[in-house]
Amino acid sequence: MSFSDDEIERYARHLVLSEVGGPGQQRLKAARVAIVGMGGVGGPAALYLAAAGVGTLRLIDDDAVGLSNLQRQIAFATPDLGRAKVEAGAEALTALNPHVHVETVADRLTAETAARLIEGCGVVIDGTDDFAARFAVNAACVAAGIPLVSGALGRWSGQVGVFAGRPCYRCLVAETPPDAETCARVGVVGALAGVVGSMAALEAIKLITGAGEPLTGRLMLYDGLAGGARTVAVAADPACPVCG
Repeated sequence: MSFSDDEIERYARHLVLSEVGGPGQQRLKAARVAIVGMGGVGGPAALYLAAAGVGTLRLIDDDAVGLSNLQRQIAFATPDLGRAKVEAGAEALTALNPHVHVETVADRLTAETAARLIEGCGVVIDGTDDFAARFAVNAACVAAGIPLVSGALGRWSGQVGVFAGRPCYRCLVAETPPDAETCARVGVVGALAGVVGSMAALEAIKLITGAGEPLTGRLMLYDGLAGGARTVAVAADPACPVCG
């Protein structure tokens, strides 16, 4: 797989990076990544993956851009209000890097649609804030053997984890918490979305290129107020309904 002169200059900082180089950049170009939810996590992640030269990005979201999104969802601008998030997102990504092919899926990911929506992808990023969707995409990834990068945020804190088979996300969250919080209800500082979305993109890049140690089976917890982070291991649950 060859690169054009434009691509060589565009990815110059990757090409001289020993952990990526030409072979890693070729793997990025050949990769297909699904992004479930073009919100606070998915939008920044998509921007960085497009900038990195991931060959195909599949955007999955059935929502439209609202005014309250713009405080943190930086893939969109004021003229995008009312547009489908996948369409506005695809336009922004193509403007950033025309070498990236963007697939748009304006459907809701559910237990019934998940397997079809992520089919053919090598990595999936889950940035949804709905536990039913999180459980559905996790089950589909386990069944298909696709690594899942999960990102979540709220208030001033966020988390990113990588699940590749066992343990899976359901080992971490067995059931929907009775007091599950959403950004709409408890709020979130906008810049935190950029932190978590960028971390999710970084983990996807590591998975694709083979660089470093992805957060497989681990969860990074970021505290924006304290300016600190810690990483914890996720234990496999023998009674997990998905991978147990």
